Amino acid sequence: MTRLAPLHVAVLMGGWANEREVSLMSGKGVADALEARGHRITRIDMDRQVAAKLAETAPDVVFNALHGVPGEDGTVQGMLDLMGIPYTHSGLATSVIAIDKELTKLLLVPAGIPMPGGRIVKSAELHDRDPLPRPYVLKPVNEGSSVGVAIVTEEGNYGNPIARDSKGPWQEFSELLAEPYIRGRELTAAVLGDRALMVTELVPKSGFYDFDAKYTDGMTEHICPADIPESIASLCLDYALKAHRVLGCRGVSRTDFRWDDQRGEAGLFVLETNTQPGMTPLSLVPEQARHCGIEYGELCEIVIEDALRHFDKVGEMA
Repeated sequence: MTRLAPLHVAVLMGGWANEREVSLMSGKGVADALEARGHRITRIDMDRQVAAKLAETAPDVVFNALHGVPGEDGTVQGMLDLMGIPYTHSGLATSVIAIDKELTKLLLVPAGIPMPGGRIVKSAELHDRDPLPRPYVLKPVNEGSSVGVAIVTEEGNYGNPIARDSKGPWQEFSELLAEPYIRGRELTAAVLGDRALMVTELVPKSGFYDFDAKYTDGMTEHICPADIPESIASLCLDYALKAHRVLGCRGVSRTDFRWDDQRGEAGLFVLETNTQPGMTPLSLVPEQARHCGIEYGELCEIVIEDALRHFDKVGEMA
């Protein structure tokens, strides 16, 4: 790839979601890398005046380094569409669908991509009975980075049924997605443009790849590329690329898996596809890109180039 001509890039970061601090780290990394490559950078910590700030800034393109709501759920995408400003990562419709785990299943499962079963439950119901046989997983419908995930086991300390005073996502969210717990290994694969990069295995020292394990240095071992059978690695890459295409993702995405290695290919399940994966020093997409010979600054430029190419196509159709 040839270097992009110098651009004025607004890096949108921060916001008020649970993943604010992660977004600030992603945004800083992106802004510093693009600045080092000769681009003019405006750093914007998103608040309620973000539209006015962008109108005043008038960038050539926005690098969307937000994570969670409202930066990843279609809200910011819709605003930027109305303003006519090119932006990185997926568009409005894809963002709305991909952040919602149930909507994602409605698209991916019919396309032949295996995902865990389960159902939406009212949090209040959990104090009366289990929604599924134990062990099972409870997670918010539209949060990322393993925010609010709880694994409910027979021997767990939540109670049986779950006690009202037990700390967990049922205290923060009125509805939760209940899914069967899949034993085994945590895998992930990134897609850049229309190319699946590679598979990483995540081995958290705590035993669960939660928010702290993801973003605390030394708490999770990244095995990149994953030490798994070639058939499983190939299947992960196929599913990641198919999910990227079916959902209509742009730029970069990352698909997460659980693999029950006692069941072979039948034990591989997609958990979710992230449309705006982290770009922090510990993040998985930059690590996979680096193993493929793509340095961090070049990765950022590839994502920007994809955004500009899409915006040009939209303009031609208008």
